[in-house]
Amino acid sequence: MEIGSIGIVGAGQMGNGIAHVCALAGYDVLLTDVRQEALDQAMDLIGRNLDRQVSRDKISAADRDATMGRIRTTLAVTDLGPCDLIIEAATEREEVKHAIFAELGPALADHTILTSNTSSISITRLASRTDRPERFMGFHFMNPVPVMQLVELIRGIATDEATYAACQSVVARLEKTSATAEDFPAFIVNRILMPMINEAVYVLYEGVGTVTSIDTSLKLGANHPMGPLELADFIGLDTCLAIMNVLHDGLADTKYRPCPLLTKYVEAGWLGRKTQRGFYDYRGDTPVPTR
Repeated sequence: MEIGSIGIVGAGQMGNGIAHVCALAGYDVLLTDVRQEALDQAMDLIGRNLDRQVSRDKISAADRDATMGRIRTTLAVTDLGPCDLIIEAATEREEVKHAIFAELGPALADHTILTSNTSSISITRLASRTDRPERFMGFHFMNPVPVMQLVELIRGIATDEATYAACQSVVARLEKTSATAEDFPAFIVNRILMPMINEAVYVLYEGVGTVTSIDTSLKLGANHPMGPLELADFIGLDTCLAIMNVLHDGLADTKYRPCPLLTKYVEAGWLGRKTQRGFYDYRGDTPVPTR
């Protein structure tokens, strides 16, 4: 089917980035959140990010204006019902996602494809609670969405070929690359990335290295653009912990046990950049290691 309109649930870090790239690619976008403040902040951030692209000659001023004109916002999630494609990008908690899809259900058009931007939760399980498991799949963008080129497409056990093909065509129109993943905990990227981050936290926890030495070692020794602890702060330590718990619970292997230090940081509310403290303290001009 031809996708013309895209509804996005959640105006946070991922949702506003998805709205940005979809509108820039010419799709009509309807963005929803439970808070008007979140929607206002998202629109402001999208505008500033588009301005940055204009200043770098990535897009024209006319492109920027047209993109902003294609994005509408609403506080009512049911307003998304008529959209051709809906991308859920709410918080990484399964019960929240189930509640969103349940509220959307009665309002959906017969042809609407449902997708989730989840980074780790079972697509088959999410789909099974809807009225359209054959038109449901995982649509996992990387962060920051306007910059990162990969989108993981995850089929649930019931996802049909037409749904997969439609989502694949959207990724191509966004000028990104799709990677197909099977529906197992954390899919491909996070199945590999999160245990690396968790191991870096263990190295810190056991006193093998400091925050600075660990990040420097991976940046210069493995040619990573960011160290694992810096990256964890960027992603959000609560998200990292949630994904490690999904891996540990879903695969029942002790190698996925979350490091106690990661749990402790999350319990403290030190979640990384979004709370100004994580493995680094971001409250000053320069990030300072917290251990």
